[in-house]
Amino acid sequence: MTTSKTATALKFFEVYRAQDEAAARSMVAPDFHFTSPRDDHLDVERYFEICFPTVEHFASQTMMEAAEVGDTVLVRYEYEVTGGGGRFRNVEALTIDDAGLVREVEVYFGGEV
Repeated sequence: MTTSKTATALKFFEVYRAQDEAAARSMVAPDFHFTSPRDDHLDVERYFEICFPTVEHFASQTMMEAAEVGDTVLVRYEYEVTGGGGRFRNVEALTIDDAGLVREVEVYFGGEV
């Protein structure tokens, strides 16, 4: 069963893949932060400047699992890098606040599959 927090997290991935910046911005909290092994606690503006436009690096993305733990939704997905760069799995932890906004995203890079 998909809960509202899980649905919000999956919708955030959907608008990223569609590169719908207006929709993505409407989904994030004013104090939003994004962290990955390459990005250290980026604020809203830096996220949209640096990370949001990277969709062209992904030939495909398949959502595998989503699990809710309190305010956090853990999403595991597999993606293929454009140009034959391989297939990988990542996990993202998205914190969804009580207003239904994405407050934080933490990305954990997985290995090649």
